[in-house]
Amino acid sequence: MKTLKISLNSIDKVKAFVNEISKFDCDFDLVSGRYVIDAKSIMGIFSLDLSKPINLNIHAEGSTLDTILAVVEPYVIE
Repeated sequence: MKTLKISLNSIDKVKAFVNEISKFDCDFDLVSGRYVIDAKSIMGIFSLDLSKPINLNIHAEGSTLDTILAVVEPYVIE
């Protein structure tokens, strides 16, 4: 599992993010405080406080993980 800190601070970013990660056949969780949401759920994402960075847990390994990291890179914040 890989954890990244991401920002989804607009409706367009959320829609684009969900469209991108839905192409992969592995699990993604968004963690904000004590809430854990399926990252492929637009409604779930909108239940979070999107003004703050969110942790993205990616449950993948190997070359699949490398491909996913390239796709989610625009949302990652340091």
